[in-house]
Order: sequence, then C-alpha cells, then structure tokens
Amino acid sequence: MMKKISLSNLVKNSGSIDEYDPNSMDFHSAKKWIAQFVEPIRKKEVIRIDNSLGRILFADIKSESNVPNYDNSSMDGYAINFSQKEIYNFNVIGSDFAGSLKNFEIKNGEALEIMTGGKIPKGTSAVVPIELVNIYKNTIQIKTLPKYNTNIRKIGTDIHKGQIILNAGKYLRPAEIGLLASLGVGNVSVFKKLKIAYFSTGDEIIEVGKPLKLGQVYDSNYYSIGALLKSLHIEKIDFRNVPDKKEKIKQNLIKAAQIADLIITSGGVSVGKADFVKEVLSEIGEILFWKLAIKPGRPLAYGKINHTHFFGLPGNPVSAIVTFYQIVLPAIKNLMGNTNYHPPPTFKVKSNGRILKKPGRMEFQRGMLIQEKNDWIVNPILNQGSGNLSSMTESNCFIVLNSEQGTIDKGEMVDVQYMGGIVD
Repeated sequence: MMKKISLSNLVKNSGSIDEYDPNSMDFHSAKKWIAQFVEPIRKKEVIRIDNSLGRILFADIKSESNVPNYDNSSMDGYAINFSQKEIYNFNVIGSDFAGSLKNFEIKNGEALEIMTGGKIPKGTSAVVPIELVNIYKNTIQIKTLPKYNTNIRKIGTDIHKGQIILNAGKYLRPAEIGLLASLGVGNVSVFKKLKIAYFSTGDEIIEVGKPLKLGQVYDSNYYSIGALLKSLHIEKIDFRNVPDKKEKIKQNLIKAAQIADLIITSGGVSVGKADFVKEVLSEIGEILFWKLAIKPGRPLAYGKINHTHFFGLPGNPVSAIVTFYQIVLPAIKNLMGNTNYHPPPTFKVKSNGRILKKPGRMEFQRGMLIQEKNDWIVNPILNQGSGNLSSMTESNCFIVLNSEQGTIDKGEMVDVQYMGGIVD
C-alpha cells in the first residue's frame, strides 16, 4: 500500500520512499500518487435542473415523496373486483384515464376501464390487460382470473419518501435530470465549475490562419486540449501560446495559479535547452514527477503551485492527447467532485495485425475496433509516431500494452479501451 505523505514533504525528502522516482514514474504508480494529492474543490452553487447536464451533485438528494405517489395501473385494461367469489363476467361502471382526479370504487363483480398510469379504484383485486378481455356492451368476460394485485404499481415501489435517490459526487446525465424532475426537484446543489487555465509553449508554433514558414508548425495542441476541456463542463481560462522564454513562462504560470484550480500546459517539459516549464515549476512550486514510463507521453509533469494543480503535457500532439485521456482526465474528474468516475475498462479482442513493441514501457497504441461476423477484432494503426495526429483520427480505441509485453503477432489477444466512453 502506498504511504500517505504530503507533496511538499515528498519533494523535500524524496529518498524516504522507495517507490518514488521523479525521473521515471510507471503508469500505475503515477495515477496512485496523483490520487493522493487531488481532492474535490469543495465550492458549490445552486442551479436549475435544466442547466445541470454534466454537472456534479454536491450533496445527497433525498426524495420528499413516494414514486409512484398513488397505486396505478401498469397497462391498459380493466380493474376488476373478485374479492368475494370466483367470477369471470364483470359489469363495467366507467372509465379511468391517466391524470383523472376522480375517486372510483368498484364492488365485487364490477370493472372499471383503466389506462396505463390510471389511479387504481378502491376495491380492485387486479388489472386485466385489454388483450385478455372479451367486451360485450357494458360487460367484459375473462377466461382466467389473475393473481391478486397483478399489473398494479403500488405506491412507493420505485422510490419511497426519505430515500436517498442520488448521492453526492453523481455525474448528472439526462436520466438523473429526469429522475429529479419526476420528484418535483427544480434546483440542485452542484460543485462549482472547475477553473482550468491552459496554454501551449514553443517558439516554433504559430496560430492557425497565419502563413506557415519553414521550421514552423501550427498549434494543434491548443485546439485539441481546448476541445477536450470543452466537453467537461468546466470554466476554461485561455492563455493561448507562451513563447519559450523562461521569464514569460514564469509570469504566466504565476498569473494562472492565482485564478485557476488547475493549469495544463503542452510542451516545455522535456530536457531540451529551451524547455523551461519543468525548471520554472521547480522554482515556484512543487513537482512530483517529470517523466512517465509510457509511450507515447514520456515527458509528463505533475506538481502544484501553491494550491493550484499543474500538469505539463508533452509537446507531441498524440502524446498530449494520450496523456490527457489516461492521466489528466481522471484527476480533473476528481477535482470536479465526480468521485464515481471510473475510466472505461479494457477488454480482450483479437489483433488483426502485428504490433511492434519493446518491453520496458507501457504503451497506448491506436487501433480501430470493428465487428467481423460474430467477433470483435482490432486493426492496429500502422503509423504510431507520437507526432502523427492522423493516427488519432483513424482510430476509435487504445490498444493497451503492459510494460513487460513485447511484439504481438497477428491473431493474439490484446487489451483495448474504447475511446468513446473515456470522457463521460
């Protein structure tokens, strides 16, 4: 079990823990360490439920009523009373539609036409589906008597008054919002939107739309990270691009730390002479690690500047996206208060091609998961380069290869993680 320790104490006395190595953290250890230092930002606000999609509940929701709040019919048919004797012919005394406020009562040998959701009249033994009834003017005939209470939804069978229906930390989807509405809950207490500042670094990157000169590249990371954040219902603080100048990076990190809960940068965390992000973070904050034993994504940093969390993503476009999905996203979910979040599980499918790999690092290769006849297979993307952004657009899953694995032959089983379920 990992020892509990504060980030500042760990940085000051890193030799006190055997499994801690900032120079090369393995994937699973990195996630465990980060989880120790990332806790929900406990700020709340009250909003209407029609604005709550994608938000996180701050407190438990208890039901103030029973659901259903009256006995009602589960189908269209006839409420019948056979309480005193076994009979098969019933006199129909009227009709009860859903939403009717009338209080009907049926006696032995009587029936009431009823619709789905209609209030069960007093004296009802059971509800008979309309398909099992023969109708003769004001009389119905059935062949077999149903069991008592058949097709009757009793009061409180779905939810009873005082029951906790949604726990704090619940991610609100359309189903949860519908459930709240069904209970008459119009406003909910949710975690305030997380404030995330982000920028890319690099003198070689330029804004989209400007003419590209030799030695320059367009800033794809700014847009891909921005798009990833947009789907998370957080408040983005846009610093755009910061030049590879130590003082500029320092100024922007200090400014961002004053207003944001989390800072994300891309580029500048490697070992090049112009890679200043790690150096600056060491001066103004605390850094847990700056190298991760995965591919793509080795130069990845996590730390804090005062109370603000920091992730330094690699500059290579694929590396930035992979590390965001696998490392940063679970941390964001936790900071948002989404304690119920679990990354999508991996499952085994057959590889439809040879996958080249050397043991030593965990790899997240890109693949296309498809159904072939009755089996699922994965086609590995040929160009797995960390700068080949098209490999992400051609894939719909990660092929997850553990550090000890080597080359995979065609036909072998591999673990895959479907991309479509990662963000939610």
